[in-house]
Amino acid sequence: MKFLLAAVNAKYIHSNPAVYSLKAYAGAECEKEIEIAEYTINNSMAYILSDIYRRKPDAAAFSCYIWNWRIVRELTEELHKVMPELPVWLGGPEVSFDAEEILTECGWITGIMVGEGEETFRRLFHYYRTKTGGGGENYERLEEIAGLVCRLGEGIARTGEREAADMDSLPFLYDQLENFRNRIIYYESSRGCPFRCSYCLSSVDKKVRFKNTETVKKELQKLLDAKVAQVKFVDRTFNCLPAHTAEIWKYIDAHDNGITNFHFEIAADRMSAEELTILSQMRPGLVQLEIGVQSVNPYTLREINRDTDMEKLERIVAQIRSGRNVHVHLDLIAGLPYEDYASFGRSFDRVYAMRPEQLQLGFLKVLKGAPMHEKAESYGIRYASLPPYEVLCTRWLSYGEVCRLKRIEEMVELYYNSNQFVHTLPVLEESFAGPFALFEKLAEYYEENGYILNSPSRVYRYHIFLEFALRYGKREEGLYKELLTYDIYLRENMKNRPGFARDLSQYKEEFRDFYEREEGSREILPGYRGYSAKQTARMTHMEVFDYPVWETGGNMDKLEKRKKVLFDYGERNPLTKEARTIVLEGGERKI
Repeated sequence: MKFLLAAVNAKYIHSNPAVYSLKAYAGAECEKEIEIAEYTINNSMAYILSDIYRRKPDAAAFSCYIWNWRIVRELTEELHKVMPELPVWLGGPEVSFDAEEILTECGWITGIMVGEGEETFRRLFHYYRTKTGGGGENYERLEEIAGLVCRLGEGIARTGEREAADMDSLPFLYDQLENFRNRIIYYESSRGCPFRCSYCLSSVDKKVRFKNTETVKKELQKLLDAKVAQVKFVDRTFNCLPAHTAEIWKYIDAHDNGITNFHFEIAADRMSAEELTILSQMRPGLVQLEIGVQSVNPYTLREINRDTDMEKLERIVAQIRSGRNVHVHLDLIAGLPYEDYASFGRSFDRVYAMRPEQLQLGFLKVLKGAPMHEKAESYGIRYASLPPYEVLCTRWLSYGEVCRLKRIEEMVELYYNSNQFVHTLPVLEESFAGPFALFEKLAEYYEENGYILNSPSRVYRYHIFLEFALRYGKREEGLYKELLTYDIYLRENMKNRPGFARDLSQYKEEFRDFYEREEGSREILPGYRGYSAKQTARMTHMEVFDYPVWETGGNMDKLEKRKKVLFDYGERNPLTKEARTIVLEGGERKI
């Protein structure tokens, strides 16, 4: 007996915890009879089809989400042609809501596991194991297994609702961590969400269930011992139970291995003083937080059932960021009810003012089963018929405006979320009514000039930004050139010097003298002991500036005397990955 669990992920670095959870829950005695196959949406249909055919399963099940449903649907139809006797099952959020309709349209699908699948799959596996003479638990009829929508007799029927699983009955998924090398580890310490956001499927699950914290600690320790790069908690609102949150955060802080990063989705305005204190003491880079703001329009928030204290959220984000040790990711959603183009611009500016490391400008997905799906027509929401069901227009937002916001999103990704223009952007913002106006104009500039969005050259984006700044900015050309020079060397020791950077030929002797003095004293660069002056010069970089461009948000008037700045790439900020910079002032230094 071989039961194949197949997943088609969005990227190679992703893994699918659902299929691993189904296999682990079935029990160790079934280890050799349940096989997992993971692919990505970038694999060709022919490759996936031939690989499944080569594995020769006796039954197969596919994990379905908005990012892979179109591929899975096409794939299973082709699979039925080459393996017509193979029972093919589906599961996951994309197929649980309208399972009967899918089975009616897709005659090649045997059935669908709806809702939580661990116990349902375990019983379904034993049903097929019995049919193939494998022994074990005896299920002679599918209707005995709750949680299915399947073909029974001449029709399609539901077998009964499956009760939600006890979180402590769910096994640890990662006993064989070698299978997850260079991939994100997904972990859940709870299921469900206490909030009722109308656009989210989690609003349907009315009960929040938590795994015992002692179990969580033991499982996290295995990941810490293995020194995995990142553990991404998939809990919908991780801090909805303060005691649970505090205990887990204290544990990962106390057992920090200096490598592993933990990602959490939280509601910032629900954070307690204790949680903030714990966060403030953590190693920079140990934790990153994703905070869904979605909108600041009070009518929008009320309509989508989000009770957000925006002033408190701003204070909390400011407090977290003041510690300079936690990566903060804030989310906005375009296309929500009562949010027109101007209102979204105001939401953008207010969220941008919090200065997160990442600002995600997302677009409403009208998900089957979510309350928003039922009310879409009343809002005048038109959305794509195929996954991911993204908004096209609403009563408040035209399709043309959605397209404009798409272009602005691209500019935010290139120039803000890349964290490559952290000193240039704040100065250029002074020339616009606000950040939204800047990115709006930048998007227009790209379109008017036919510039390439996905150029492989980083310098290309810097040159375009300089052109843009010189056209629309109100400061001196020299200042913009120096800001961009500082930003580019802050991240990378460029092999080819950008064209806008100052000619440093007259400083060669001064630079050489500095590195020769350092070779003897190592007063400023103690980490380079054992390296020659020439080697140290190649591993670091020195630049000359007229403006104090290293002073973020400071006075950008010209200096009385040019200053040299040393970029030390051997020592980087663990949160931003920026090089340590040393401002040289005669024989002294300012770090």
